[in-house]
Amino acid sequence: MTSNPYMENLKSYRDSLAIDYMPAVKAMAAKLKERLPSSVDFNDLVSIGYEELVKLSHRYDPRKNDNFWGYAQKRIYGAMLDFLRSLDTVSRGDRKLIKQVDKIVEEYLSEYNVEPTDEEIAELLEIDVEKVKKARTAGDIYSVMPIEDQLKYFENISKKIEEEELIDIIKNILKKLSEKEQLIIQLYYFEELSLKEIAQILGVTESRVSQIHKKVIQKIRKKLNG
Repeated sequence: MTSNPYMENLKSYRDSLAIDYMPAVKAMAAKLKERLPSSVDFNDLVSIGYEELVKLSHRYDPRKNDNFWGYAQKRIYGAMLDFLRSLDTVSRGDRKLIKQVDKIVEEYLSEYNVEPTDEEIAELLEIDVEKVKKARTAGDIYSVMPIEDQLKYFENISKKIEEEELIDIIKNILKKLSEKEQLIIQLYYFEELSLKEIAQILGVTESRVSQIHKKVIQKIRKKLNG
């Protein structure tokens, strides 16, 4: 069988892509890990990213898209988010608890400008501290998801609302927020910065950014539940 020089060169090029972009995938995983609880393993994120990178490099056609990273970046990040979704073992009752914990944290932040400890939350709710830790971990994981994912997960949103319609509703709500609130949402969900990085940009404490972020999510939930 006659060899095809173009196909051979393409295979070599695709193989080199996977190797060349491994550092970029590792950096992406590290940035995402900064926003996640310690229970999520950094190496798991890297492995998922590498696996998706190899798949995408093997499918990549430079004739259709001349920018491999532009083609692959969102897909690799999406694969990491899918992995985080797969960690979900939270029941409906636990989701209710997450919302209760969020409410207590918000009220505590407003009064003391720091977040309460797990022990303090457990005492206020009169439950075991391990349940609080589990709820906060689940809440932290979901806080890095797109806003529409979080709302569909925690809220009783009508099935009639399609994905695009929900995004449009959220955008309209965001337009009515203060400039600082809009900036925090932009930096956190679209620029994917950590709360610490946002705090440095705005010149405020990390607790203050956390407080504003949680208040914004509460406002969106309230509007959607009408």
